[in-house]
Formats: sequence, C-alpha cells, structure tokens
Amino acid sequence: MIDFDYTNSQISHLIDEHIHSDRDRKILKRRLIDGIIFDDLAEEFELSVRQVKNIVYKSVSKLCKYT
Repeated sequence: MIDFDYTNSQISHLIDEHIHSDRDRKILKRRLIDGIIFDDLAEEFELSVRQVKNIVYKSVSKLCKYT
C-alpha cells in the first residue's frame, strides 16, 4: 500500500484529477481507500490479478508525480 499523508478525500480527489480511465479510478480507489486485496479486485472487475496489479502500479506511479 502506498503511504500517502493525505486523507481519503484528498486521495480520492487526486485520483479523480489525474487518472482518466473510469475503470482505473474505481480500481485505485477500491485498493487505496477501501483496502481491497488484489485477488478480490480481480474478481470484482473480471480481470486477472496481474492486470489489476499493473493498473494499480501504473496509476500510483502517475499519482506520485503530483504529490
């Protein structure tokens, strides 16, 4: 999990502002704010665990540029 010194509201705003894919925003919020594990996210979004991990990694890397 990424260690942001931000509130959930601030994290949500960052995600909304910088992650353009609706699916990726939803996945990232479920992971960073709700703390859902990768296996459960994969099932929820009908993706492989590897795909979910890639989406989270790339999205978090993008967010780190703005924090």
